[in-house]
Amino acid sequence: MKIKSILVSQPQPADITKTPYGDLMKKYGVNFTFEKFIKLEDVSASELRQEHIKLPEYTAIILSSRNAIDHFFRVAKEMRYTVPETLKYFCINESTALYLQRYVQYRKRKVFYGNQKFEDLLELIKKHKEEKYLYCCSNITSDSIPDQLAEAHIDYTKAVMFRTVSADLTKTVKINDFDMVVFFSPAGIESLKANFPKFKQNEMAIGGFGPATCQAVVDAGFRLDFRAPTETAPSMTMAIEEFIVAENKKSKKK
Repeated sequence: MKIKSILVSQPQPADITKTPYGDLMKKYGVNFTFEKFIKLEDVSASELRQEHIKLPEYTAIILSSRNAIDHFFRVAKEMRYTVPETLKYFCINESTALYLQRYVQYRKRKVFYGNQKFEDLLELIKKHKEEKYLYCCSNITSDSIPDQLAEAHIDYTKAVMFRTVSADLTKTVKINDFDMVVFFSPAGIESLKANFPKFKQNEMAIGGFGPATCQAVVDAGFRLDFRAPTETAPSMTMAIEEFIVAENKKSKKK
């Protein structure tokens, strides 16, 4: 199968020529189309109050994404809650932790972060068992995180601060025009199914980033052709390149 047209379920970079996607375009003559498959909706402060969530009661927060950070501080503003300097932040990785600089003076805050896997972050959380944690997340999140927190006997509350919903793609995307589509979240798979209920994969290649996304592809009844991260392809663009190279080799043999 010759790969020429690739749909990426993410927003388009400001300048694609300065990204690894641009390098692939030059190297292999492929075209990329970027489209947001999902959109985020705010959960209001009043909705959180109905769930009996009072921000001053918590001494630490768990943040697994930049979106979680944005919505925590949005909710704090809506609730007229002044975030204290003593609040501890536990972030899934360093890049998420550094994103806190948009809202607080990073060096003056107690910030902890893992190495991408929640299991790594949990080890840090266990060292601070005396804290009362608020886990900020969307309505679509990994069930394993609350389970792991409960098993570790961590005092925590799950707070859904934003909703992940399907974007309307029916007017902007002709799904059958693509040779490949890549996904970065299970919600992207749900959006594909919602927008194109009659979609058949056939020869189209599907790639997934992260174990949850890859499992969602399989659970939806589709064929997962490649994944990232792997030892040889830590990024999605590297995984795409590996797949293109492999497919080109197959074409030459034919």
